[in-house]
Amino acid sequence: MVIGAAVALLIGLVLWSITATAATDPGTSPSRIDLPWLVLTTTIQAGLTTVLSLLVGTALAWALNRLRFPGRELIVGLFASAIVTPGIIIAFGLLAVWGRAGWVAELTGVRIPIFGLGGILFAHVILDASFAARILLARLESVPDFRLKTGQSLGLSAIQRFALIDWPAIRPTLPGLGAIIFLLAFTSFPVVLLLGGGPANQTLEVAIYSAVRLDFDLRGAVNLALVQIAICAAIILLASAAAPIPANLGRSAPQRWRDGAWGQALQAGVLVIGVLGFGLPLLAILIDGLGPGLGSLLAQPGFWRSLWTSLGIATASAVLTLLIGLTLAAARAASPGRLVKTGIGAPAYAYLAVPAVVLSLGFFLLARNAGIDPELAAPFVVVLANTLLALPYAVSTLAPPLEAIATRRGKLIRALGLSGTQQFRSVEWPLIAGDAGVVTALAFCFSLGDLGVIALFGTQDFATLPLLMSRALGAYRSNDAAGIAAIMLLLTLAAFVLIPKLFQRLGHARA
Repeated sequence: MVIGAAVALLIGLVLWSITATAATDPGTSPSRIDLPWLVLTTTIQAGLTTVLSLLVGTALAWALNRLRFPGRELIVGLFASAIVTPGIIIAFGLLAVWGRAGWVAELTGVRIPIFGLGGILFAHVILDASFAARILLARLESVPDFRLKTGQSLGLSAIQRFALIDWPAIRPTLPGLGAIIFLLAFTSFPVVLLLGGGPANQTLEVAIYSAVRLDFDLRGAVNLALVQIAICAAIILLASAAAPIPANLGRSAPQRWRDGAWGQALQAGVLVIGVLGFGLPLLAILIDGLGPGLGSLLAQPGFWRSLWTSLGIATASAVLTLLIGLTLAAARAASPGRLVKTGIGAPAYAYLAVPAVVLSLGFFLLARNAGIDPELAAPFVVVLANTLLALPYAVSTLAPPLEAIATRRGKLIRALGLSGTQQFRSVEWPLIAGDAGVVTALAFCFSLGDLGVIALFGTQDFATLPLLMSRALGAYRSNDAAGIAAIMLLLTLAAFVLIPKLFQRLGHARA
Protein backbone atom coordinates (compact mmCIF):
# COMPACT_ATOMS: atom_id res chain seq x y z
CA MET A 1 0.00 0.00 0.00
CA VAL A 2 2.80 2.44 0.90
CA ILE A 3 4.61 1.83 -2.41
CA GLY A 4 1.40 2.27 -4.39
CA ALA A 5 0.62 5.49 -2.52
CA ALA A 6 4.15 6.78 -3.18
CA VAL A 7 3.83 6.08 -6.92
CA ALA A 8 0.41 7.75 -6.98
CA LEU A 9 1.82 10.76 -5.10
CA LEU A 10 4.72 11.05 -7.54
CA ILE A 11 2.37 10.98 -10.55
CA GLY A 12 0.10 13.45 -8.77
CA LEU A 13 2.99 15.87 -8.20
CA VAL A 14 3.94 15.65 -11.86
CA LEU A 15 0.37 16.41 -12.96
CA TRP A 16 0.09 19.19 -10.40
CA SER A 17 3.27 20.84 -11.65
CA ILE A 18 1.93 20.78 -15.20
CA THR A 19 -1.53 22.16 -14.36
CA ALA A 20 -0.12 24.76 -11.93
CA THR A 21 2.25 26.06 -14.58
CA ALA A 22 -0.59 26.24 -17.09
CA ALA A 23 -2.58 28.36 -14.66
CA THR A 24 0.15 30.72 -13.45
CA ASP A 25 2.75 31.08 -16.21
CA PRO A 26 1.62 33.89 -18.53
CA GLY A 27 4.38 33.20 -21.06
CA THR A 28 6.56 35.82 -22.67
CA SER A 29 4.52 35.89 -25.88
CA PRO A 30 1.44 34.23 -27.36
CA SER A 31 2.10 30.60 -28.25
CA ARG A 32 2.42 29.87 -31.98
CA ILE A 33 1.44 26.21 -31.57
CA ASP A 34 -1.46 25.11 -33.76
CA LEU A 35 -3.01 22.67 -31.28
CA PRO A 36 -5.97 21.42 -33.39
CA TRP A 37 -3.66 20.67 -36.31
CA LEU A 38 -1.22 18.78 -34.07
CA VAL A 39 -4.01 16.69 -32.56
CA LEU A 40 -5.40 15.94 -36.01
CA THR A 41 -2.09 14.92 -37.57
CA THR A 42 -1.07 12.86 -34.54
CA THR A 43 -4.42 11.07 -34.52
CA ILE A 44 -4.28 10.34 -38.25
CA GLN A 45 -0.75 8.97 -37.99
CA ALA A 46 -1.60 6.82 -34.96
CA GLY A 47 -4.83 5.58 -36.58
CA LEU A 48 -3.11 4.59 -39.82
CA THR A 49 -0.33 2.89 -37.83
CA THR A 50 -2.88 0.91 -35.83
CA VAL A 51 -4.82 -0.32 -38.86
CA LEU A 52 -1.71 -1.24 -40.85
CA SER A 53 -0.01 -2.91 -37.87
CA LEU A 54 -3.04 -5.07 -37.08
CA LEU A 55 -3.39 -6.13 -40.71
CA VAL A 56 0.31 -6.95 -41.14
CA GLY A 57 0.53 -8.53 -37.68
CA THR A 58 -2.45 -10.76 -38.40
CA ALA A 59 -0.92 -11.89 -41.69
CA LEU A 60 2.43 -12.66 -40.03
CA ALA A 61 0.80 -14.56 -37.16
CA TRP A 62 -1.28 -16.56 -39.66
CA ALA A 63 1.83 -17.53 -41.63
CA LEU A 64 3.87 -18.46 -38.55
CA ASN A 65 1.02 -20.50 -37.13
CA ARG A 66 0.81 -22.64 -40.28
CA LEU A 67 4.40 -23.12 -41.37
CA ARG A 68 6.90 -25.56 -39.84
CA PHE A 69 10.56 -25.13 -40.75
CA PRO A 70 14.04 -25.08 -39.16
CA GLY A 71 14.75 -21.76 -37.45
CA ARG A 72 11.09 -20.97 -36.87
CA GLU A 73 11.64 -20.31 -33.16
CA LEU A 74 14.40 -17.84 -34.01
CA ILE A 75 12.01 -15.84 -36.23
CA VAL A 76 9.35 -15.91 -33.52
CA GLY A 77 11.94 -14.56 -31.07
CA LEU A 78 12.90 -11.87 -33.59
CA PHE A 79 9.31 -10.61 -33.68
CA ALA A 80 9.00 -10.87 -29.89
CA SER A 81 12.07 -8.64 -29.50
CA ALA A 82 10.23 -5.80 -31.26
CA ILE A 83 8.77 -4.61 -27.97
CA VAL A 84 12.26 -3.81 -26.60
CA THR A 85 13.94 -2.62 -29.80
CA PRO A 86 14.41 1.17 -29.44
CA GLY A 87 12.50 3.16 -32.04
CA ILE A 88 15.57 5.29 -32.77
CA ILE A 89 17.41 2.14 -33.89
CA ILE A 90 14.65 1.08 -36.30
CA ALA A 91 14.43 4.61 -37.70
CA PHE A 92 18.18 4.72 -38.28
CA GLY A 93 18.09 1.24 -39.82
CA LEU A 94 15.43 2.36 -42.29
CA LEU A 95 17.63 5.27 -43.31
CA ALA A 96 20.52 2.84 -43.81
CA VAL A 97 18.41 0.64 -46.12
CA TRP A 98 16.01 3.05 -47.83
CA GLY A 99 17.62 6.47 -47.39
CA ARG A 100 19.30 8.58 -50.06
CA ALA A 101 22.65 6.89 -49.39
CA GLY A 102 21.12 3.57 -48.30
CA TRP A 103 21.48 0.07 -49.63
CA VAL A 104 18.54 0.27 -52.03
CA ALA A 105 19.74 3.54 -53.57
CA GLU A 106 23.28 2.19 -54.02
CA LEU A 107 22.15 -1.11 -55.59
CA THR A 108 19.31 0.12 -57.80
CA GLY A 109 19.81 3.86 -58.14
CA VAL A 110 16.18 4.33 -57.04
CA ARG A 111 15.72 6.93 -54.31
CA ILE A 112 12.65 6.32 -52.16
CA PRO A 113 11.47 9.23 -49.98
CA ILE A 114 11.78 7.94 -46.43
CA PHE A 115 11.08 11.21 -44.60
CA GLY A 116 7.55 12.31 -43.82
CA LEU A 117 4.39 10.37 -43.05
CA GLY A 118 5.43 7.38 -45.16
CA GLY A 119 8.68 6.88 -43.27
CA ILE A 120 6.95 7.27 -39.90
CA LEU A 121 4.34 4.67 -40.82
CA PHE A 122 7.01 2.33 -42.18
CA ALA A 123 9.01 2.43 -38.94
CA HIS A 124 5.95 2.13 -36.70
CA VAL A 125 4.54 -0.81 -38.66
CA ILE A 126 7.88 -2.64 -38.46
CA LEU A 127 7.87 -2.31 -34.68
CA ASP A 128 4.17 -2.60 -33.90
CA ALA A 129 3.22 -5.25 -36.47
CA SER A 130 6.02 -7.49 -35.19
CA PHE A 131 4.72 -7.04 -31.65
CA ALA A 132 1.13 -7.68 -32.79
CA ALA A 133 2.22 -10.79 -34.68
CA ARG A 134 3.71 -12.33 -31.53
CA ILE A 135 0.60 -11.58 -29.47
CA LEU A 136 -1.80 -12.90 -32.12
CA LEU A 137 0.34 -15.98 -32.70
CA ALA A 138 -0.16 -16.89 -29.04
CA ARG A 139 -3.92 -16.59 -29.54
CA LEU A 140 -3.85 -18.81 -32.62
CA GLU A 141 -1.80 -21.41 -30.78
CA SER A 142 -4.37 -21.49 -27.96
CA VAL A 143 -7.08 -22.83 -30.30
CA PRO A 144 -8.22 -26.20 -28.83
CA ASP A 145 -7.05 -29.31 -30.65
CA PHE A 146 -10.57 -30.66 -31.06
CA ARG A 147 -11.53 -27.65 -33.19
CA LEU A 148 -8.54 -28.21 -35.44
CA LYS A 149 -9.31 -31.90 -35.79
CA THR A 150 -12.92 -31.09 -36.65
CA GLY A 151 -11.80 -28.54 -39.23
CA GLN A 152 -9.37 -31.00 -40.80
CA SER A 153 -12.02 -33.71 -40.97
CA LEU A 154 -14.32 -31.27 -42.80
CA GLY A 155 -11.54 -30.44 -45.27
CA LEU A 156 -11.55 -26.70 -44.60
CA SER A 157 -9.42 -24.58 -46.92
CA ALA A 158 -6.97 -21.98 -45.60
CA ILE A 159 -9.53 -19.20 -46.04
CA GLN A 160 -12.32 -21.23 -44.47
CA ARG A 161 -10.19 -22.15 -41.48
CA PHE A 162 -9.26 -18.51 -40.92
CA ALA A 163 -12.89 -17.41 -41.10
CA LEU A 164 -14.35 -20.18 -38.93
CA ILE A 165 -11.53 -21.02 -36.47
CA ASP A 166 -8.78 -18.39 -36.43
CA TRP A 167 -10.81 -15.19 -36.59
CA PRO A 168 -12.99 -16.03 -33.54
CA ALA A 169 -9.77 -16.76 -31.61
CA ILE A 170 -8.03 -13.46 -32.36
CA ARG A 171 -11.00 -11.11 -32.64
CA PRO A 172 -11.41 -10.48 -28.86
CA THR A 173 -7.74 -9.47 -28.62
CA LEU A 174 -7.81 -6.90 -31.42
CA PRO A 175 -9.48 -3.98 -29.56
CA GLY A 176 -7.06 -4.06 -26.63
CA LEU A 177 -4.08 -4.68 -28.88
CA GLY A 178 -5.19 -1.88 -31.19
CA ALA A 179 -5.45 0.50 -28.24
CA ILE A 180 -1.90 -0.32 -27.15
CA ILE A 181 -0.55 0.21 -30.68
CA PHE A 182 -2.48 3.46 -31.01
CA LEU A 183 -0.98 4.73 -27.73
CA LEU A 184 2.52 3.71 -28.79
CA ALA A 185 2.15 5.53 -32.11
CA PHE A 186 0.34 8.53 -30.60
CA THR A 187 3.15 9.07 -28.08
CA SER A 188 5.97 8.22 -30.50
CA PHE A 189 9.02 10.44 -30.10
CA PRO A 190 12.33 9.21 -31.61
CA VAL A 191 10.81 7.85 -34.83
CA VAL A 192 8.97 11.09 -35.56
CA LEU A 193 11.98 13.17 -34.51
CA LEU A 194 14.20 11.32 -37.00
CA LEU A 195 11.82 10.64 -39.89
CA GLY A 196 9.17 13.36 -39.54
CA GLY A 197 10.82 15.63 -42.08
CA GLY A 198 9.50 18.87 -40.59
CA PRO A 199 6.66 20.48 -38.62
CA ALA A 200 3.96 19.09 -40.94
CA ASN A 201 4.38 15.61 -39.43
CA GLN A 202 5.03 16.56 -35.81
CA THR A 203 3.30 14.65 -33.05
CA LEU A 204 2.32 16.11 -29.69
CA GLU A 205 5.42 14.52 -28.10
CA VAL A 206 7.80 16.17 -30.55
CA ALA A 207 5.94 19.48 -30.28
CA ILE A 208 6.29 19.40 -26.48
CA TYR A 209 10.01 18.76 -26.79
CA SER A 210 10.40 21.57 -29.33
CA ALA A 211 8.40 23.99 -27.20
CA VAL A 212 10.56 23.37 -24.11
CA ARG A 213 14.00 22.67 -25.55
CA LEU A 214 14.05 24.97 -28.57
CA ASP A 215 11.55 27.77 -27.91
CA PHE A 216 11.25 27.59 -24.09
CA ASP A 217 7.51 28.07 -24.55
CA LEU A 218 6.44 26.51 -21.24
CA ARG A 219 2.84 27.61 -21.53
CA GLY A 220 2.47 26.07 -24.97
CA ALA A 221 4.23 22.87 -23.83
CA VAL A 222 1.96 22.56 -20.80
CA ASN A 223 -1.17 22.99 -22.91
CA LEU A 224 0.06 20.28 -25.28
CA ALA A 225 0.84 18.00 -22.34
CA LEU A 226 -2.63 18.43 -20.84
CA VAL A 227 -4.27 17.61 -24.17
CA GLN A 228 -2.10 14.53 -24.61
CA ILE A 229 -2.84 13.30 -21.09
CA ALA A 230 -6.58 13.72 -21.65
CA ILE A 231 -6.54 11.83 -24.96
CA CYS A 232 -4.35 9.00 -23.65
CA ALA A 233 -6.48 8.65 -20.51
CA ALA A 234 -9.63 8.39 -22.62
CA ILE A 235 -8.07 5.68 -24.79
CA ILE A 236 -6.96 3.73 -21.71
CA LEU A 237 -10.46 3.88 -20.23
CA LEU A 238 -11.97 2.62 -23.48
CA ALA A 239 -9.39 -0.15 -23.72
CA SER A 240 -9.89 -1.28 -20.11
CA ALA A 241 -13.07 -3.08 -21.15
CA ALA A 242 -11.25 -5.06 -23.85
CA ALA A 243 -9.75 -8.52 -23.47
CA PRO A 244 -6.38 -8.51 -21.63
CA ILE A 245 -3.15 -8.79 -23.58
CA PRO A 246 -0.69 -11.47 -22.40
CA ALA A 247 2.38 -9.81 -20.95
CA ASN A 248 4.70 -12.82 -20.93
CA LEU A 249 4.94 -15.09 -23.95
CA GLY A 250 6.73 -18.40 -23.76
CA ARG A 251 8.01 -20.67 -26.50
CA SER A 252 5.91 -21.04 -29.62
CA ALA A 253 4.48 -24.49 -30.41
CA PRO A 254 3.28 -24.83 -34.02
CA GLN A 255 0.14 -26.87 -34.52
CA ARG A 256 -0.13 -29.58 -37.12
CA TRP A 257 -2.20 -28.23 -39.98
CA ARG A 258 -1.09 -28.28 -43.59
CA ASP A 259 -2.79 -25.97 -46.05
CA GLY A 260 -2.73 -26.52 -49.78
CA ALA A 261 0.18 -25.57 -52.02
CA TRP A 262 -1.22 -22.12 -52.84
CA GLY A 263 -1.88 -21.39 -49.17
CA GLN A 264 1.63 -22.43 -48.16
CA ALA A 265 3.15 -20.33 -50.95
CA LEU A 266 1.20 -17.28 -49.76
CA GLN A 267 2.23 -17.89 -46.15
CA ALA A 268 5.88 -18.23 -47.13
CA GLY A 269 5.70 -14.99 -49.12
CA VAL A 270 4.14 -13.11 -46.20
CA LEU A 271 6.78 -14.43 -43.83
CA VAL A 272 9.70 -13.57 -46.14
CA ILE A 273 8.44 -9.99 -46.54
CA GLY A 274 7.93 -9.67 -42.80
CA VAL A 275 11.37 -11.00 -41.90
CA LEU A 276 13.03 -8.76 -44.48
CA GLY A 277 11.06 -5.74 -43.32
CA PHE A 278 12.08 -6.18 -39.67
CA GLY A 279 15.43 -7.90 -40.14
CA LEU A 280 17.03 -5.80 -42.90
CA PRO A 281 17.19 -2.54 -40.87
CA LEU A 282 18.77 -4.44 -37.98
CA LEU A 283 21.25 -6.15 -40.32
CA ALA A 284 22.12 -2.81 -41.91
CA ILE A 285 22.81 -1.31 -38.50
CA LEU A 286 25.17 -4.13 -37.56
CA ILE A 287 27.04 -4.09 -40.88
CA ASP A 288 27.37 -0.31 -41.08
CA GLY A 289 27.95 0.22 -37.35
CA LEU A 290 30.59 -2.47 -36.82
CA GLY A 291 32.67 -1.34 -39.78
CA PRO A 292 35.93 0.63 -39.93
CA GLY A 293 34.39 3.76 -38.38
CA LEU A 294 33.82 1.98 -35.07
CA GLY A 295 37.42 2.56 -33.97
CA SER A 296 37.13 6.33 -34.05
CA LEU A 297 33.93 6.15 -31.99
CA LEU A 298 35.55 3.94 -29.35
CA ALA A 299 38.43 6.43 -29.09
CA GLN A 300 36.09 9.22 -27.96
CA PRO A 301 35.88 9.74 -24.16
CA GLY A 302 32.35 11.10 -24.57
CA PHE A 303 31.16 7.75 -25.93
CA TRP A 304 32.43 5.85 -22.89
CA ARG A 305 30.85 8.37 -20.51
CA SER A 306 27.52 7.95 -22.29
CA LEU A 307 27.88 4.15 -22.33
CA TRP A 308 28.50 3.91 -18.58
CA THR A 309 25.75 6.43 -17.92
CA SER A 310 23.29 4.38 -20.01
CA LEU A 311 24.26 1.10 -18.35
CA GLY A 312 24.08 2.64 -14.87
CA ILE A 313 20.67 4.23 -15.47
CA ALA A 314 19.30 1.07 -17.14
CA THR A 315 20.53 -1.14 -14.28
CA ALA A 316 19.13 1.18 -11.59
CA SER A 317 15.80 1.47 -13.42
CA ALA A 318 15.57 -2.31 -13.90
CA VAL A 319 16.28 -3.06 -10.23
CA LEU A 320 13.86 -0.39 -9.02
CA THR A 321 11.18 -1.59 -11.44
CA LEU A 322 11.54 -5.17 -10.25
CA LEU A 323 11.39 -4.21 -6.57
CA ILE A 324 8.35 -1.94 -6.95
CA GLY A 325 6.64 -4.36 -9.34
CA LEU A 326 7.14 -7.31 -6.96
CA THR A 327 5.89 -5.26 -4.01
CA LEU A 328 2.75 -4.08 -5.79
CA ALA A 329 2.04 -7.51 -7.32
CA ALA A 330 2.50 -9.25 -3.95
CA ALA A 331 0.24 -6.72 -2.24
CA ARG A 332 -2.43 -7.29 -4.90
CA ALA A 333 -2.17 -11.06 -4.44
CA ALA A 334 -2.55 -10.81 -0.66
CA SER A 335 -5.47 -8.33 -0.73
CA PRO A 336 -9.11 -9.41 -0.54
CA GLY A 337 -11.62 -8.10 -3.05
CA ARG A 338 -11.26 -6.78 -6.57
CA LEU A 339 -11.73 -3.14 -5.52
CA VAL A 340 -8.73 -3.24 -3.16
CA LYS A 341 -6.61 -5.02 -5.77
CA THR A 342 -7.49 -2.37 -8.33
CA GLY A 343 -6.64 0.43 -5.91
CA ILE A 344 -3.21 -1.07 -5.21
CA GLY A 345 -2.32 -1.71 -8.84
CA ALA A 346 -3.83 1.39 -10.46
CA PRO A 347 -0.90 3.77 -9.75
CA ALA A 348 1.42 1.52 -11.73
CA TYR A 349 -0.65 2.09 -14.86
CA ALA A 350 -0.84 5.87 -14.50
CA TYR A 351 2.22 6.24 -16.70
CA LEU A 352 0.26 4.97 -19.71
CA ALA A 353 -1.65 8.25 -19.61
CA VAL A 354 1.49 10.32 -18.95
CA PRO A 355 4.01 9.52 -21.71
CA ALA A 356 7.76 10.00 -21.52
CA VAL A 357 8.16 13.57 -22.75
CA VAL A 358 5.15 14.71 -20.71
CA LEU A 359 6.52 12.99 -17.63
CA SER A 360 9.94 14.57 -18.08
CA LEU A 361 8.27 17.96 -18.59
CA GLY A 362 6.46 17.50 -15.28
CA PHE A 363 9.69 16.62 -13.48
CA PHE A 364 11.41 19.58 -15.16
CA LEU A 365 8.71 21.93 -13.91
CA LEU A 366 8.85 20.39 -10.41
CA ALA A 367 12.60 20.99 -10.23
CA ARG A 368 12.19 24.52 -11.63
CA ASN A 369 9.43 25.45 -9.16
CA ALA A 370 11.40 23.98 -6.23
CA GLY A 371 14.53 25.94 -7.17
CA ILE A 372 16.53 22.76 -7.85
CA ASP A 373 19.17 22.81 -10.58
CA PRO A 374 17.83 20.49 -13.32
CA GLU A 375 21.37 19.21 -13.93
CA LEU A 376 21.58 17.96 -10.33
CA ALA A 377 18.14 16.36 -10.50
CA ALA A 378 18.67 14.82 -13.94
CA PRO A 379 20.07 11.37 -12.97
CA PHE A 380 17.35 10.76 -10.37
CA VAL A 381 14.62 12.03 -12.68
CA VAL A 382 15.72 9.80 -15.57
CA VAL A 383 15.86 6.70 -13.36
CA LEU A 384 12.44 7.42 -11.83
CA ALA A 385 10.84 8.22 -15.18
CA ASN A 386 12.24 5.07 -16.81
CA THR A 387 11.00 3.03 -13.85
CA LEU A 388 7.49 4.40 -14.31
CA LEU A 389 7.77 3.59 -18.01
CA ALA A 390 8.32 -0.13 -17.31
CA LEU A 391 6.11 -0.46 -14.22
CA PRO A 392 2.84 -1.29 -16.06
CA TYR A 393 4.57 -4.23 -17.79
CA ALA A 394 6.07 -5.37 -14.48
CA VAL A 395 2.77 -5.45 -12.60
CA SER A 396 0.84 -7.05 -15.49
CA THR A 397 3.53 -9.76 -15.73
CA LEU A 398 4.08 -10.51 -12.03
CA ALA A 399 0.58 -10.07 -10.61
CA PRO A 400 -1.18 -13.03 -12.35
CA PRO A 401 1.27 -15.77 -11.20
CA LEU A 402 1.44 -14.38 -7.65
CA GLU A 403 -2.35 -14.27 -7.45
CA ALA A 404 -2.53 -17.83 -8.79
CA ILE A 405 -0.09 -18.97 -6.07
CA ALA A 406 -2.16 -17.23 -3.38
CA THR A 407 -5.35 -18.88 -4.66
CA ARG A 408 -4.02 -22.41 -5.12
CA ARG A 409 -1.46 -22.67 -2.32
CA GLY A 410 -2.60 -20.07 0.20
CA LYS A 411 -4.09 -22.59 2.62
CA LEU A 412 -0.96 -24.76 2.54
CA ILE A 413 1.29 -21.74 3.16
CA ARG A 414 -0.82 -20.66 6.14
CA ALA A 415 -0.86 -24.21 7.49
CA LEU A 416 2.93 -24.36 7.37
CA GLY A 417 3.17 -21.05 9.23
CA LEU A 418 5.69 -19.57 6.80
CA SER A 419 6.75 -15.98 7.30
CA GLY A 420 6.53 -13.53 4.42
CA THR A 421 10.23 -13.88 3.66
CA GLN A 422 10.12 -17.69 3.82
CA GLN A 423 7.03 -17.76 1.63
CA PHE A 424 8.73 -15.65 -1.03
CA ARG A 425 12.05 -17.51 -0.99
CA SER A 426 10.69 -21.06 -0.79
CA VAL A 427 7.40 -20.92 -2.67
CA GLU A 428 6.95 -17.83 -4.81
CA TRP A 429 10.42 -17.04 -6.12
CA PRO A 430 11.09 -20.44 -7.75
CA LEU A 431 7.75 -20.13 -9.58
CA ILE A 432 8.04 -16.53 -10.72
CA ALA A 433 11.81 -16.25 -11.35
CA GLY A 434 11.30 -16.53 -15.10
CA ASP A 435 8.66 -13.79 -15.07
CA ALA A 436 10.92 -11.62 -12.91
CA GLY A 437 13.68 -12.08 -15.48
CA VAL A 438 11.39 -10.93 -18.27
CA VAL A 439 10.40 -7.85 -16.23
CA THR A 440 14.04 -6.99 -15.50
CA ALA A 441 15.03 -7.42 -19.14
CA LEU A 442 12.13 -5.27 -20.35
CA ALA A 443 12.91 -2.51 -17.86
CA PHE A 444 16.62 -2.59 -18.72
CA CYS A 445 15.96 -2.42 -22.47
CA PHE A 446 13.31 0.29 -22.19
CA SER A 447 15.66 2.47 -20.17
CA LEU A 448 18.66 1.75 -22.40
CA GLY A 449 16.82 2.89 -25.53
CA ASP A 450 14.81 5.78 -24.09
CA LEU A 451 15.19 9.19 -25.69
CA GLY A 452 12.01 10.90 -24.54
CA VAL A 453 13.05 11.46 -20.92
CA ILE A 454 16.72 12.26 -21.41
CA ALA A 455 15.91 14.69 -24.25
CA LEU A 456 14.87 17.43 -21.81
CA PHE A 457 17.43 16.73 -19.06
CA GLY A 458 20.50 15.82 -21.10
CA THR A 459 23.56 18.08 -21.03
CA GLN A 460 27.06 17.90 -22.43
CA ASP A 461 28.23 16.10 -19.29
CA PHE A 462 25.10 13.97 -18.77
CA ALA A 463 24.10 12.06 -21.87
CA THR A 464 23.00 8.52 -22.69
CA LEU A 465 23.68 6.54 -25.85
CA PRO A 466 20.34 7.47 -27.51
CA LEU A 467 20.97 11.17 -26.86
CA LEU A 468 24.55 10.87 -28.10
CA MET A 469 23.28 9.15 -31.23
CA SER A 470 20.68 11.87 -31.80
CA ARG A 471 23.37 14.53 -31.51
CA ALA A 472 25.62 12.65 -33.92
CA LEU A 473 22.82 12.53 -36.49
CA GLY A 474 22.15 16.23 -36.00
CA ALA A 475 25.82 16.95 -36.67
CA TYR A 476 25.85 14.65 -39.74
CA ARG A 477 28.34 12.26 -38.13
CA SER A 478 26.68 9.20 -39.64
CA ASN A 479 29.57 6.83 -38.86
CA ASP A 480 29.38 7.65 -35.16
CA ALA A 481 25.59 7.29 -35.18
CA ALA A 482 25.85 3.91 -36.91
CA GLY A 483 28.36 2.64 -34.36
CA ILE A 484 26.22 3.78 -31.43
CA ALA A 485 23.14 2.17 -32.97
CA ALA A 486 24.96 -1.14 -33.47
CA ILE A 487 26.23 -1.19 -29.88
CA MET A 488 22.77 -0.32 -28.52
CA LEU A 489 21.20 -3.08 -30.62
CA LEU A 490 23.68 -5.69 -29.40
CA LEU A 491 23.22 -4.61 -25.78
CA THR A 492 19.42 -4.70 -26.13
CA LEU A 493 19.31 -8.16 -27.72
CA ALA A 494 21.84 -9.54 -25.23
CA ALA A 495 19.86 -8.23 -22.26
CA PHE A 496 16.57 -9.49 -23.72
CA VAL A 497 18.00 -13.01 -24.11
CA LEU A 498 20.44 -13.39 -21.21
CA ILE A 499 18.69 -11.72 -18.26
CA PRO A 500 15.62 -14.05 -18.31
CA LYS A 501 17.94 -17.07 -18.56
CA LEU A 502 19.97 -15.84 -15.58
CA PHE A 503 16.83 -15.42 -13.48
CA GLN A 504 15.55 -18.86 -14.48
CA ARG A 505 18.81 -20.39 -13.26
CA LEU A 506 18.56 -18.46 -10.01
CA GLY A 507 15.02 -19.73 -9.57
CA HIS A 508 16.04 -23.33 -10.22
CA ALA A 509 18.95 -22.96 -7.80
CA ARG A 510 16.60 -21.71 -5.10
CA ALA A 511 14.13 -24.53 -5.83
